[in-house]
Amino acid sequence: MQTLRNNITLVGNMGSAATITNFENGGKVARFQLAIDRQGKKESTPDWHRVFAWGNMAGFIENYGAKGKQLAIHGRLVNRTYTNKAGETRKITEVEVKHVIGL
Repeated sequence: MQTLRNNITLVGNMGSAATITNFENGGKVARFQLAIDRQGKKESTPDWHRVFAWGNMAGFIENYGAKGKQLAIHGRLVNRTYTNKAGETRKITEVEVKHVIGL
């Protein structure tokens, strides 16, 4: 039996419309933040997750997604390092979407 590793499933609301990047080769990526209510309590402060999707899923999010839209996503956690405009090195964790359902 195969053990599943590095999988995450989240159900939450988009914090804003996705930022879409189109590439010269026809590919695209959608980046957005997903708010997850803690323990189903709307009055609590949500947990925020950085999320990105490639290709057809990016197209779905571009067409369907908007601030407040509820999504169920399944994907994997990705850790990356980048240099910001001030020249500082930053580390972040994001969710790479493998499957998405609009709710």
